[in-house]
Amino acid sequence: MSFDPQEIAELAAFAEHLADAARSQTLPHFRDRAAVTDKEGPVFDPVTDADRNAERKIRTLIEAAYPGHAILGEEFGEKKGQGPWRWVIDPIDGTRAFVCGAPTWVTLIALEHDGAPVLGLIDQPYTDERWVGQKGAVFQRGKTSVACRVSGVTDLGRARLSTTDPRAAGGYFSDAEAGAFARLCEKTQVQRFSLDAYAYALLALGELDLVAETTLQRHDYAALIPVIEGAGGVVTNWRGAPVGSDGRGEILAAATPELHEAAMGVLKA
Repeated sequence: MSFDPQEIAELAAFAEHLADAARSQTLPHFRDRAAVTDKEGPVFDPVTDADRNAERKIRTLIEAAYPGHAILGEEFGEKKGQGPWRWVIDPIDGTRAFVCGAPTWVTLIALEHDGAPVLGLIDQPYTDERWVGQKGAVFQRGKTSVACRVSGVTDLGRARLSTTDPRAAGGYFSDAEAGAFARLCEKTQVQRFSLDAYAYALLALGELDLVAETTLQRHDYAALIPVIEGAGGVVTNWRGAPVGSDGRGEILAAATPELHEAAMGVLKA
């Protein structure tokens, strides 16, 4: 699918404007003992005023600039639009990290056309890092901007692997999924946990090689896909189908097709 380059450039610039606005709402609450509310699901699911205020700000800006665009957000659900465009936003992915003072939470902003993510942005305000993906992917830190490229690792035995929480009791994996992930851990060289969506940003930067998770929702992964693919990586569910095509919210992101195929083999076993 091809788009007018000027239109996409304008939309990408607007996405960055949204990320800047979100920073103004999230950063003042970070490491400031923000009040935490539990959404009261099956496991502890925290939300803060920073989550809600950032999403409100993003929604207000989108509605003013693109009133016909649909919006899907974690905190306030979906607003229907007219036409093919939809913004998918997660103001703070990694609220547990946020309330623990760990700078691995991110703001996720995606733009979809007819349900397919065509633009993705991952923003870590505290470290002043930003990833923007469309046909390519760019990493920004401060005033420095460089092209993103995945590591190129093809050997599972050399891979650096991540997931948010590897335990079945953590609320992300079922017993079977936790067992499959444990087998993948045994095959890989390095394992790092509790990075939330920041792990996918590190994969796009070539610092991680594999991320495998389940129970993700649209707002959790829509922004990740253009960034990872724009950096040369591969992202599907655990069976090689598009993310979101299963009932478990599976995602498997890899630096190379070879690594992706090898990881799928272990997970499916």
